[in-house]
Amino acid sequence: MDCSSQMRSATPPAPWLQSQLAHLLRQRGHAWLLHGPAGLGQLELGLTLVRAWLCEQPGVQGACGSCGSCHALDVHAHADVCVLMPEVQMLALDWPLSEKAQSEIDEKKRKPSKEIRVEAMRDAVEFCQRTSARGHGKAVLIYPAEQMNAITANALLKTLEEPVGDVRFVLATEAAHMLLPTIRSRCLGHAMQWPDARQAQAWLQAQGVAAADAELALRAAGGSPWQALRMAQGKQGLAWCRQLPRWLAQGDVAALGEITPAQLVAALQKLCHDLMCLSQGAQPRYFAAQDLPKPPALRVLLRWSKALAQEMRSAEHPWNAGLMLEALVVQARSVLHSRA
Repeated sequence: MDCSSQMRSATPPAPWLQSQLAHLLRQRGHAWLLHGPAGLGQLELGLTLVRAWLCEQPGVQGACGSCGSCHALDVHAHADVCVLMPEVQMLALDWPLSEKAQSEIDEKKRKPSKEIRVEAMRDAVEFCQRTSARGHGKAVLIYPAEQMNAITANALLKTLEEPVGDVRFVLATEAAHMLLPTIRSRCLGHAMQWPDARQAQAWLQAQGVAAADAELALRAAGGSPWQALRMAQGKQGLAWCRQLPRWLAQGDVAALGEITPAQLVAALQKLCHDLMCLSQGAQPRYFAAQDLPKPPALRVLLRWSKALAQEMRSAEHPWNAGLMLEALVVQARSVLHSRA
C-alpha cells in the first residue's frame, strides 16, 4: 500500500465517508465491523471514526483536527490508540511496531508478517486493560480483519465480548465472510457505501489525478476510489488499462513492466469478465468496449476464468515471477486468438 501520506494528513474525509461517519457516531456500542469490497475506504473510515471518538474538541462533523489528540493520531503516536495490521502494512504506513517485533525484524531474525500476529493481539488485550492516558477512552483498530488467523481471532474474543473500561473496537475488512462467526456476532455491522461516479472522479482530481485519468482509473478499479488512486499513482501508470488486451494478443511480456504475477492475474480476471459480458451482449465494466478484442466463445472464456482462479491461489508464492508472467501471457494470447 502507498497511502501513508494520506494517513498522516488531517484533511477532511471523502464526502461519502463523511456521511457514513455521521451515521456511525449516532450509534451506541463498543465494536463496529466495517465491511465491503476493496477500495471503498474501510481503513480511512475506521481511522476517522477513532479520531472522532478521542477528539478533545469534537464537533457535529467529528474531530476538530487541531487538538492534541488529533495531532497525536496524525503522527501515529497516540497513547490511547492501538492499531493492528500485518507488519508489512504497518511498516508501509509508518505505524510503529512493538519494540520486540521491530528488534526481531531489524536483526533479520524473521521477515515482517503478512498476517496479524497473535503476539500483537495479546499486546492489544493488555492495552485494553490499561487506564486511558488522555482521559477520553481508548480505541483498537484492526485492518484488514480477515488477516487474523484462528488463533489470533480467538485471542480477541473474550475482550471483544466483555471489554474492560472505556475501550471501543473497529474491525475493518474486505472479506467479512472469512471472519469467525463469533467475531461478526459481537460487532455492529456497517456495509461500506459506494460513491457515485461524479463524487469519486471529483475526489480523485482533488488528489492530483487528471480528469481523463480519473475516469479511466475508476473504470479499471471497478468503481473503487482508493484502488483507482493506487492505480493512477502506481509505477505502471494507467497505460495498461487501454493497452493490456493488445499487449496480450501480441504476447508482449516486456510491455507489462514491473507488474507482479498477482497484479497480472487480477487484471486478467477483469479482462475475462469483460469479454464474457461482451460475448453475451452486455457492457464491459473494467475496460472501454473499443479497447477490447472480439471475444472468443463463452466456453473458452469459462475455462480461462477457472484457470485464472486457480492461478490466483499461488500468485503470491515465491515462484519464478518472470516465468509465471510469461506463462500467463502465453495462456492469455491463446485465449484471445481462439475462435473455436
